[in-house]
Amino acid sequence: MKAIRYVFCLCAALGFSVFEGVAADEDFKTFLQKFTSSASFQYSRVKFPLKSPISLLKDDGETEQTFPFTREKWPLLDTESLKEVRVEEEEGGVYISRYSVNEPAHKEFEAGYEESEPSLRLVFELQDGKWYVTDCYNDWYNPDLPVSELAETIRTIQEENKAFEEQHP
Repeated sequence: MKAIRYVFCLCAALGFSVFEGVAADEDFKTFLQKFTSSASFQYSRVKFPLKSPISLLKDDGETEQTFPFTREKWPLLDTESLKEVRVEEEEGGVYISRYSVNEPAHKEFEAGYEESEPSLRLVFELQDGKWYVTDCYNDWYNPDLPVSELAETIRTIQEENKAFEEQHP
């Protein structure tokens, strides 16, 4: 009888711990709302350096140079940046922003003009019950940006980030 009670208690304890693990996963919508409205929260939820480095052309116009995508290069993203939309513009182009992958533990957001490369691509992964950005492509650092202009681009991003931080600490 004691053995049966022990096994029952052990199974119940395991069941509760598994249930707690599932219940502890952060809701993506709640995460995204915090992510786009708080600079400090956003910085805390980006896994720097990101998986893909920034690849730019050297001044010769042919050779690539890579740089780690670090915190200093991160452009803070607001709600509008991550909103799902489809906009048909007067000139005939169609701008689309959407989740191209929308799985329970992995999401990929892409934004850009239809039939062209995305101008923004973010990879979100659920790790230990919390959402993180693990990779990013951003047009600020497109391959056409010469290496010689990287420092100025970073300064511009940091200025915009300061304005964001003032509104959304």
